[in-house]
Amino acid sequence: MVRRERPGQAGHELSGQAGEPGGRRHGPGARAALAVLAVLAPFAVGAGLYVFGREHTPDYTSGLYGQHGIDAIDLKARLGSALFCLVLLQYGIALWMTGRIPRVPAAPARVRTGHRVLGYLLFLFSLPIAYHCLVTYGIETTSARAALHSFAGCVFYGAFVAKVIVVRSRRLPGVLLPAVGSLLLVTAALLWYTASLWVLGGYTVPGFSSVFPPG
Repeated sequence: MVRRERPGQAGHELSGQAGEPGGRRHGPGARAALAVLAVLAPFAVGAGLYVFGREHTPDYTSGLYGQHGIDAIDLKARLGSALFCLVLLQYGIALWMTGRIPRVPAAPARVRTGHRVLGYLLFLFSLPIAYHCLVTYGIETTSARAALHSFAGCVFYGAFVAKVIVVRSRRLPGVLLPAVGSLLLVTAALLWYTASLWVLGGYTVPGFSSVFPPG
């Protein structure tokens, strides 16, 4: 018989044995320190990416897996689309694990390991794409599309750090995990829409006209 967890409980079990050994309780001081870390670490990552992107001199000759120029842009769009599909899969598994899919029993415990491994693989898969964006274009504010894409990228990696912190602790409110997970999904969707879909759609999508070079 499959046990269905209450909302927020499964989220803190995503890391398997992560958490306090033996269910030991921690005082309010430890909770406060962790809460501060959960806020400052993601902010530091996002802000660091933004500052680097603004101060860095764009290198338009930078390549991606041996491709340069238009070929690199096209490859990045396809890789970005594959990445977004993985994000959707990861989010769907999370819903399954927490019993939030109607008429579908919560996933067995072994699925959590696959979910965790997929999350780290997704992160590693994203790094070359993000590196090419940051080194080639930096943080662009020359258009609404480029600015939204740049800011979404900073928020995405900040949210990823926040998710790791929340998953690794049972001292933070359970509601934080679905909130951070949803933020990751939204920012991933914005990144895909403002870059991958924009490129594959002929450098235009509803709401954003064609502006070249793409970010």
